[in-house]
Amino acid sequence: MTSTISLTIDGQPVEAPADATVLQAAEAAGITIPTLCHHPNLTPPAVCRLCVVEWEGRRTLQPACVTQVAADAVIHTRSPRVDLARRTILEMLATTVDLSDAPELRAMLAEYDAHPERFGEDLTRREHEVIIDNSFFVRDYDKCVLCWRCVEACGTDMEHAFALGFSGRGFETSIATFFENPMPETTCVFCGNCVGVCPTGALKDRRVFELEMATDY
Repeated sequence: MTSTISLTIDGQPVEAPADATVLQAAEAAGITIPTLCHHPNLTPPAVCRLCVVEWEGRRTLQPACVTQVAADAVIHTRSPRVDLARRTILEMLATTVDLSDAPELRAMLAEYDAHPERFGEDLTRREHEVIIDNSFFVRDYDKCVLCWRCVEACGTDMEHAFALGFSGRGFETSIATFFENPMPETTCVFCGNCVGVCPTGALKDRRVFELEMATDY
């Protein structure tokens, strides 16, 4: 049986299993920590850093989705330092990616008083042609925040198809198929798990996409 430890989150005494993450302990206590790359059915990649928290005595902010709790820890999920980190991440995402299909992220922009426009108007945005190469879903990488969810769902966490991976480096990094092949020429089985876990509409059911396009006109 896993032992239980005591810690403090946002001034609230919390009891949690010793092997729990900060995110799990906070959620069990009714404390909300925002996430993006985290998904309950996937291995946390800890790449987005929206879930960072301030742990008294530790120099750097800690990603709540993978950081394990410790006895007597004192953790703050909404300190000025945490809010600044989240605000900056949100602003940087909004300056480079189309968040029109990401209502949760747009709500976070408002909650954290984020102002992407402060970086100026002459910024380089991700620009990709919408890829429609099959009958089931489309890929619109203008909306991709590189959260890794689709790659994990296509890999060992769910489907074991490994049709999706990464291409490029730095700002040019994008989700892609092997050698940029059309989806029907990959190992994709069109299970739809990647579409289901995408938080921004970068992967979308083709019928939904076509209906939206028809409505726009």
